[in-house]
Amino acid sequence: MDNKVTPARRKQVIRDNVAGWLFTFPSTLVLFAFTFLPAFIVVGLSLFDTNLVGQSDFVGLGNFRQMLTSGDFWGSVLRTLYFTLGSVPVAVAVSLLIAVLLNAKVRGRTFWRMGFFIPYITPLVATSIIWLYIFNPDYGMLNAALHFLGLPVSRWLTDTVSAMPAMILYSTWHDIGFAVIIFMAALSKVPTELLEAAQIDGASGWKTFWHVTWPMISPSTYFVVIIYTISAFKMFTQVAVLTQGGPVDATTTTGYYLYQQAFGQMHFGYASAVSIGLFVIIFLLTVLQRRVTGRKVFYG
Repeated sequence: MDNKVTPARRKQVIRDNVAGWLFTFPSTLVLFAFTFLPAFIVVGLSLFDTNLVGQSDFVGLGNFRQMLTSGDFWGSVLRTLYFTLGSVPVAVAVSLLIAVLLNAKVRGRTFWRMGFFIPYITPLVATSIIWLYIFNPDYGMLNAALHFLGLPVSRWLTDTVSAMPAMILYSTWHDIGFAVIIFMAALSKVPTELLEAAQIDGASGWKTFWHVTWPMISPSTYFVVIIYTISAFKMFTQVAVLTQGGPVDATTTTGYYLYQQAFGQMHFGYASAVSIGLFVIIFLLTVLQRRVTGRKVFYG
């Protein structure tokens, strides 16, 4: 059989390749302009002591040395880790519980799905402003509900102890809609014959979930944990609206610390180094999660 490519076929392949590149060029251009180019600029700025409007001095790795020896930077990292460890497990557990409940045949299931998903697609600024009133220690709905139930009230965002838990509460409420949709899609793909076999063997509902349902949806769980962890470490908007990093830096996460250095003190070179440091931390955490939990994921 002759496998020689004819001139006509060669021209057709070239035309197809050119057409493909032309179709992808607009999206490639946008990706380069708004992702890769800013990343290159940040790497370059991290080597300078600059405020972008005056003199720029080349300092090499000086910004990185300053970052690694800064107590404020490591304090922001610890607060971000606190927020991540407090919000991600809670958000995953609550969203999974809601997905399991909604996966059953309940009345108004579509309404409840929309109700849980709407906060996620609503802009953070808008919902953060609403929660400012909910968290208000004097006339907020949350303290009013606690008072009605006879429970102690809190200063919430104005107290160093309760400020971060308040951020965790708000972020969990805002973000669970995304995971609920992912988990519901995963639950709908669990083979019914496996669930029926477990019931025939006399397994309880909890054992069926733990030994059948949970392993089958482990890829979705792994995906949600990774996405939520990355999102938690990049947290900025809710801090900027709700607390501005306070009280007494109790909610100054690494993302907000970066913003303060760049636009508060005009240390754009140092802020660029912090952004690279944040990227490295997120990358290392993702690799760690993949090594620790990735091997436990069941891909059936």
